[in-house]
Amino acid sequence: MLDQNGIGRMRKAEDLDTLLSQLGVDPSAAAADQVRPAVKAAEPAPIRKHTLDLNHQAMAGLPAVPANQRPFAKPLQPVDDPAVSTAQRLQAAAAEATVGQAIAPVWRPEDKDAPPTPPAAAGDVGNYLLRSGLITAQQLQAAQQVAAQTPGKSIADILIEQGVDEAKVLRGVAERSGLPFETIDLAKGLEGGFDGKLLQRLTIDFCKQHMVLPLRMESSRAVVGFVHPHQAFLVDEIKRRLGVPAVRCVVVTGFDIRGALEISGDKAGSSAIDVNDILRDVDDGDVQVEKKEHQEVDLEKEAGESPVIRYVNFIIQKAVEEGASDIHIEPSEKKIKVRFRIDGEMFEMMNPPPSMSAAITSRLKIMANLDISERRLPQDGRIRCTVQSRKLDLRMSTLPVTGGEKVVMRILDTRSINVKLEDLGFDESILRTWKGLCDAPHGIVLVTGPTGSGKTTTLYSSIRQLDKNGMNISTVEDPVEYHLDGINQTQTHDRIGMTFAKALKALLRQDPDVILVGEIRDLETAVTAVQAALTGHLVLSTLHTNDAPGSVTRLVNIGVEPFLVSAALNGVLAQRLLRRLCSNCKKQVPPSQEMQEFLHLQGLPTDTMWTHAGCKEKCRNTGYSGRLGIYELLTVDDQLRDVIVRNPNVAELRRLCIERGMVSLRQDGLKKASRGITSVEEVLRITEAAA
Repeated sequence: MLDQNGIGRMRKAEDLDTLLSQLGVDPSAAAADQVRPAVKAAEPAPIRKHTLDLNHQAMAGLPAVPANQRPFAKPLQPVDDPAVSTAQRLQAAAAEATVGQAIAPVWRPEDKDAPPTPPAAAGDVGNYLLRSGLITAQQLQAAQQVAAQTPGKSIADILIEQGVDEAKVLRGVAERSGLPFETIDLAKGLEGGFDGKLLQRLTIDFCKQHMVLPLRMESSRAVVGFVHPHQAFLVDEIKRRLGVPAVRCVVVTGFDIRGALEISGDKAGSSAIDVNDILRDVDDGDVQVEKKEHQEVDLEKEAGESPVIRYVNFIIQKAVEEGASDIHIEPSEKKIKVRFRIDGEMFEMMNPPPSMSAAITSRLKIMANLDISERRLPQDGRIRCTVQSRKLDLRMSTLPVTGGEKVVMRILDTRSINVKLEDLGFDESILRTWKGLCDAPHGIVLVTGPTGSGKTTTLYSSIRQLDKNGMNISTVEDPVEYHLDGINQTQTHDRIGMTFAKALKALLRQDPDVILVGEIRDLETAVTAVQAALTGHLVLSTLHTNDAPGSVTRLVNIGVEPFLVSAALNGVLAQRLLRRLCSNCKKQVPPSQEMQEFLHLQGLPTDTMWTHAGCKEKCRNTGYSGRLGIYELLTVDDQLRDVIVRNPNVAELRRLCIERGMVSLRQDGLKKASRGITSVEEVLRITEAAA
């Protein structure tokens, strides 16, 4: 009879046998192994495999690694994977044995028995163009022969060099690559054809080197035109330069890209400057105090120097490109305003950070040979520079203000005075009379108007028509703005006593025929000019008056006797500058009821009137582009001399002159408005004080 311990041991043995049988082990064999010592090593039991494991080619159609999980163009690695075939393992082993373990992953021995084949991409593109009917079989065969001798050159480039139409070839390349093909509208230029701001970031040199062009922005993605679209590293570089998360590639022709770059100024030699790159590392220490022996500065040669120098040059170049007459740099505590005066109106163009204020002012002072340490007193200077192969003079003035020093530069371009009188906007009858006054042997001829009304241009154009070889022409100016060939020009210096009157007296001893006096400011200059006119010299000068009759009373008020004025004065020309209507967007509209009444009183048509509209292409949405003059000419004859001797007031003299046929400034302007040259609103705005 078994005790309780024996019964427990029997139950445990039964449980163990059950477990071994469930695991597939014979319990009797296991017990025998425990009793008998092992005589020899037991045969290993066969490993049970899945059906797929028994078929070695079951995974052959799958890649060794998941898609897009290996570096581009990196060959398959010989890993212990069923997907790697035996041929691949043998090829990898041969490569490792030939060149070593370091180079084997990126190089494979070629099959020398296989015939050489052209690049797949080139053949595909060529055959696609042939099937599409864009090229002939002879053209493709000739291109393939050239491609075999010039590795690295695409079949498309070879076809274009052989005379095949570039647009057809690249259109086929785009269709074969699944990319859109676009044509750049060169007529629109920067206003719709392509993006000028993005081009400024990429730079013209970069686009010219890689034959790419930024076209536009689509949300946060930049659309860029490529001649060779399959350039992954170039796309990454463009994204980095533009600062955009994505780039959409389109195919364009090289002809369109070259034309767009020429429109952007590459043909004229003016490379675009990225202002953001310039401002990135600007510091006051970039300006070095240096006195130069030569005042003339070539801005284009210095474009690659210090950031402050490049930025100052960029301001000047931009002003010249926009046709500005003045540059205003106005500092304040929070920002700097850079404004240009274009066609008489001020436009805010850029806002550099306030930390640049001292650096910009110091750079301009160095260019003008001024004292950069003096910031409490105003200073005047002159800068001679070359912009786009054009020699310019900048008349610079500094003025201390609360935010620093304000700088104003007047751009003096010699091309602006090399114009004929016929191109200044004179009416035919006024022009004929004015030429007669300038050809007179003696007397005073005055040009009047406010500052910036074109008086100097009119006087210079007038003396340019005179015989410089047969006459002695001399000028006294403050300052000498433009240098004229064949004319003796004298600069006044009030600090050393070289005033207008003193210089004029000296000129009278130089046997002059014609004398140009910059401005009659005081009694001494006026008396000397009158005496010169009465002694047989022709004197041309300017006055600051609102109209022509006001010049007569101005001379009398200065202190010249009325009888001397009546004897010496030949004529007075008052003038203003009006903005021209933009030829691209001007239009005719029916006038309002009030305007109809005004036009009827002036004897002008009342059905329609010309007005401005505004466009981006030419006029910056102002409706005006360029300027022309309106003129009021007073000719002094014998009857008018008798009136001047009696010293009449301005109103009486003006009424008498109009009764005798003088055309006023407003009348001349309204004539030009009726012909569509300017607008009635512009005429009324300019001639309000002179009406």
